[in-house]
Amino acid sequence: MSGTASALDLSSPLLDLLGQQFSREGLRQLLGAVGEQVPAHVWKQALGAPLESVLSRPGKEFRARLLTTSYLLAGGAPPIAAEIPALLEILHAGSLVVDDIEDDSESRRGAPSLHVAYGTPVALNTGNWLYFWALALVERLPVAAPVQLAMLRRMSRAMLACHFGQALDISIMVDGLARADVPVVVCASTRLKTGRLMQLAAELGALAAGAEDEALTALADFGCQLGAGLQMLDDLGGLTSQRRLHKGFEDLRLGRLTWPWAWVAESEPDVAYARLRELAREVRSGRAPAERLAARLRDRVGELGRKRVHEHLTEALGELRTRLGDSESLSALASEIERLEKSYD
Repeated sequence: MSGTASALDLSSPLLDLLGQQFSREGLRQLLGAVGEQVPAHVWKQALGAPLESVLSRPGKEFRARLLTTSYLLAGGAPPIAAEIPALLEILHAGSLVVDDIEDDSESRRGAPSLHVAYGTPVALNTGNWLYFWALALVERLPVAAPVQLAMLRRMSRAMLACHFGQALDISIMVDGLARADVPVVVCASTRLKTGRLMQLAAELGALAAGAEDEALTALADFGCQLGAGLQMLDDLGGLTSQRRLHKGFEDLRLGRLTWPWAWVAESEPDVAYARLRELAREVRSGRAPAERLAARLRDRVGELGRKRVHEHLTEALGELRTRLGDSESLSALASEIERLEKSYD
């Protein structure tokens, strides 16, 4: 994603949007007279400060870049209005706040998680506020009203699907699920959560460009497949990347269903899989260290996982190239995905 896409810097647009929302005029437009009557320092304490903390932290912004690339692939004239990819980053930021609460994660993007810094009630309200703020901002986008409506519909559907996926992720433990169901549930959770948010990124970019139905569908399908591939990378990286071992250990202690579990469920002999599942129970109960289980899973799926991820991403790119044709933007996208794969080594 080179050129216009890679040059996108969202930190300033996000904070600019936040500043506009908490200006006297922004509060009046959204809340009426009561918005102006509350002193500015009170709004700052209640909502502004935690929001600044979340939105000022640098992230990969890969979803925003996919949105911009989809806009270009669908024939949009650069540059894209910065508010459109900002919507995606706002939704994603809200999901990270809520996800950290559910996982009781201590840090996010190099700083304490919001619930650690401000307490769970403030963090939960802030995360939910970000969801609804993203929806409210759609009416300000420089696109026609029918496009705004289409964006709103896809955003609400994606958010609903993400919560279905999150329910599977936080409620179903690997040691309590039948072996045959593990790959099915892992795939469903991934497609409904990570996949649907990436799909939404592609859809919003395509809609902003006025894409025809064929291109919109092709980009949406690719976004979902790309999201699944990135979740595979993330899950595998929790076992193989020194920088991400803390996240992998966290998933093991919580008994979370991940792609390594899907792969061993498909490939391991019955006795070996039963031993892994018993060790998973011991880790979740605190009777065994997560490092032991991570080492065993890594030995079994390290190379297999890399191969599966690469094949998945290559197939998704090939399908998109077949449906949309080759282009400079697509080649840049392929290069970025290749770099992402290597970054998890």
